[in-house]
Amino acid sequence: MIDLGLARIAALLKHTPQTWKAIHVAGTNGKGSICAYLTAMLRAKGITCGRFTSPHLVDRWDCITVGDGAVSEAKFRHFEDMVKKRNEDQGLGASEFELLTATAFEIFEAEKIEVGVIEVGLGGRLDATNVLKQKSVTVISKIGLDHQSFLGTTLEEITLQKAGIMRAGVPCVVDGSNPKSVLDTIKEHSTASGTPVKFTGPESSELVREIQDKLEPHQRQNLASAHEAFRLVYPQHANDTRILAQAIGDTVWPGRLQSIGIGSLTGRKNPVLLDGAHNPQSAEVLAAYIDKNLRTGDKPVTYVLAASDGKDLTNILGLLLRPQDNAASVEFGPVDGMPWVKPMGTASILGMASDYGVAAASLFDAQANVQSALEWATRTSNEGPLVIAGSLYLVSDILRALRSTTE
Repeated sequence: MIDLGLARIAALLKHTPQTWKAIHVAGTNGKGSICAYLTAMLRAKGITCGRFTSPHLVDRWDCITVGDGAVSEAKFRHFEDMVKKRNEDQGLGASEFELLTATAFEIFEAEKIEVGVIEVGLGGRLDATNVLKQKSVTVISKIGLDHQSFLGTTLEEITLQKAGIMRAGVPCVVDGSNPKSVLDTIKEHSTASGTPVKFTGPESSELVREIQDKLEPHQRQNLASAHEAFRLVYPQHANDTRILAQAIGDTVWPGRLQSIGIGSLTGRKNPVLLDGAHNPQSAEVLAAYIDKNLRTGDKPVTYVLAASDGKDLTNILGLLLRPQDNAASVEFGPVDGMPWVKPMGTASILGMASDYGVAAASLFDAQANVQSALEWATRTSNEGPLVIAGSLYLVSDILRALRSTTE
């Protein structure tokens, strides 16, 4: 269950030092990519770093990285068991995410990292990650309507929750492409909290200008925020754009405009596009990419779609689907460590696709069978554009299935 608040996580970590400094990243869209860019830049300059992002994609421990990759399962379980015992001994009743956050922070301390790149789980002000003690800079990415039942029904209310990661005297980097209402709310909060704010855009970053032709518009915006945060923490390294550009060019953030092959699962020869777009802003980015790179004339795009139960898919599908398209709906499997996450029923997804003009003959109900959805999409697309989208949990299922073919 989701029960926001800092009391339990603070008790869990009461006696755990945080000798490492932190870069804390909140937002609705782009925060994972910003964390990936930051990690790439830190590693490129030989700075010992850790990264904590959520949700995990394949295994629960892959959301915690130190240096070049995810921590080992053995190390993860050792510290997780220690945190769980502490939780039980003190009767804290910590949530799954709080236990995971505490595990990450314990690992970072044990590994003696210099800096941790920490992604907010939900919101900011009351998120477990906001227990950080040594923030060097905070970052707020693009903000949109999401998780309204927890964060508020308006952009301004949601922005205030995310701005809760700010600290007096600690600089905050903000994506300058946010709506005016978001920027105004952040300005007011920064004044009240004594936080210096830097609004960023692609034009403000020499690094972005150097490689902008290789980036999509939203990637330029995210990189601008990441580069400014890096500059504030390590000004002596920020202008080494040649090394940083190479590191960014090598960065792959799974499940975001990711090109993958599914031939081992279905025999398809051409790559497919895998994207966890699950809100209108991320769907807008995905739709723009598809229209630019995959659609030619009236050529249909074939989708494999899933969503979390309770998600408002109306705007998302409206951005992605055209009447000539094909769509399979599927339910993702159980999410390890997040038992409260349930998939939306496939009939609901198909009903909304039909509302946007997709013909009944172009729809397929795969129910909970991801393999069946992929096989139908492969046959139907006939090597034409194929996109898997709607949920990071579906992304996880796909990546896990692909891994099983190579084990």
